[in-house]
Amino acid sequence: MNHVLCGLAANAALPSALVDQLIEVADAEIAADLARRADLGHAQAAALASRVEESAAWLAYEGHLTTADIDPGAQPHAALALLCGGVGSPRWARLLAADPDFEHREKLASCSGLPSDVVETLAADADVRVVAELALWTTLEVAARLAGHPHAEVRRAAAANQATPPSLLAALLTGEGRPSALRCRVCDREEIPFVHDPHCPRNDCDLLPGDSCDGSHESTVHTTQQMALQNPATPTEAVIRFVNHPSALLRWALASRSDLPSEVYGQLAMDPDPGVRADLAENPAIAEALMRALAADRGHDVRRRLAHNPRVPLDVLTRLASTTKIGAILLPRIAAASCGEVEELAQSPESAAWLLVARRRDLPAAIRDELATHPDAKVVKCIASHPGLSEAQLRAMVARHGVRVIAEVAANPDATAALLEDLTRHEPPAKKVFREVARHRNATGPALQNCLADKRARPLAAGHPALPPHVITELLTDTDWRVAQAAAANPSLPFAVMSALMPQRQSCGSPDETPSDARLPRRATRHRIGEQPLRAPEPGTAENRSTA
Repeated sequence: MNHVLCGLAANAALPSALVDQLIEVADAEIAADLARRADLGHAQAAALASRVEESAAWLAYEGHLTTADIDPGAQPHAALALLCGGVGSPRWARLLAADPDFEHREKLASCSGLPSDVVETLAADADVRVVAELALWTTLEVAARLAGHPHAEVRRAAAANQATPPSLLAALLTGEGRPSALRCRVCDREEIPFVHDPHCPRNDCDLLPGDSCDGSHESTVHTTQQMALQNPATPTEAVIRFVNHPSALLRWALASRSDLPSEVYGQLAMDPDPGVRADLAENPAIAEALMRALAADRGHDVRRRLAHNPRVPLDVLTRLASTTKIGAILLPRIAAASCGEVEELAQSPESAAWLLVARRRDLPAAIRDELATHPDAKVVKCIASHPGLSEAQLRAMVARHGVRVIAEVAANPDATAALLEDLTRHEPPAKKVFREVARHRNATGPALQNCLADKRARPLAAGHPALPPHVITELLTDTDWRVAQAAAANPSLPFAVMSALMPQRQSCGSPDETPSDARLPRRATRHRIGEQPLRAPEPGTAENRSTA
């Protein structure tokens, strides 16, 4: 992969004429970046799709191509993209339904609005993977028919489809009222009884660990039940029968449903598997009394998941925050808190309450400023990136708490250029501050050059438009490909350098002939010892004036 050319392909400031040159030599990697350009013209998109077929699908999804630009025989991925978007030709659907490549037929089966004759062709496809894909996405009438398909894999897909009639979902879940499937993906391949080795050494085997069949297709039936339990269209009266099922995976699926009676939720709260109780704890459908009970649950992850429940009572959440690692994020319940609740949290004697509310970014100025002067560095760290804080307030935070808060101060959207420069020179340094400064909109050239010393911040700084052009140019030859690619994508890269990086035009190019680094002009390749790296033209030179 030529990382510099990939960077150029993504450069928002690359002139249209140079985009045309890149299209002429694009390989799959370069085409992937070109196809994502917001300024790509229709003629350019058509030329790129013609050169690199893999890019045609993305171009079609993005609306750069129309039906007139696509040959479904030569560009099936693009044709499928348009069909999935509802703008393809019915003739294409009929052509692709007979395509010898099953992956094309499988993708077609996921498209909505197909002609009825195409749906019938796909439903009778010889490859069960195509029929299963149709069962997953099709309409009520076809889903109802495929729910009784003789192959268990098709039934599994129908169990996941919310368009499948509820009565049939119940039958797929319980196995009642329907004849058993005749085949599954396991007995299609192996002599039964068979249990797939989790450490199977065969490279061509696509069975999952634990797949098994003794004639009852048990692993596929189990997965079908799991899909039906997760399907909100499956009737409540059918799913509650699984509350004491021996499979923890099925009880796990049940715990996330929003339509269960309170007594069933109560049974799940006493489940021996902590994963079931953890899923239940995050379910907003459970009652407050059950949330309070789960707050005392010592099972793995139960209390953390309860803290993420959008309906958890604030007093419960405050206690959880004092005793549980819940992550440095704004919790859903805090994000939804009313003005009165925010005020209550801010006035709480519990430091955990301050930490919770300090994660919001829309606090009243009075509460924000009070938290900014809090003696606890953890609280200040949470509030430091809140918009509206003045430079004086941010500097006061750094003076009081030092490296414990400077990365968060650097992430404040209102941090000034002077403050960001000072933070990159802070002693002792904090490595995270360089990454925050490198992505900050107010960062200046000197601050960004300081960030280049940090390995993880270097690619971010290389792509920042405030970096001096001559530094960007030197980074094109960096030993880290991420840095070189980011520099090439930097919109402040001089036009003269962009032009010099362009490969030579070829009279009859193809994707296989994309030039390597060795074919680029020498100044665009990594310079050898004793050679000077490519530099931007000095201000005032004839070359620079000609591109102004």
